[in-house]
Amino acid sequence: MMKFLNKFRKDEDGAVTVDWVVLTAAVVALAGVAYGAISDGAGALSTSTGSFIEGKDPGATE
Repeated sequence: MMKFLNKFRKDEDGAVTVDWVVLTAAVVALAGVAYGAISDGAGALSTSTGSFIEGKDPGATE
């Protein structure tokens, strides 16, 4: 039993998997935050552009 426990304690294969899972979760979270920021900005820009275009007379020349 001690031999098994010592081998289990020295085995590092699972630690690499945990590192990748944490790294992937961090990347996904960062992508979600970036998407939220870009989405809000794009929505505001399209609303502003729509308001600007609504105020213009298509037959008028400037």
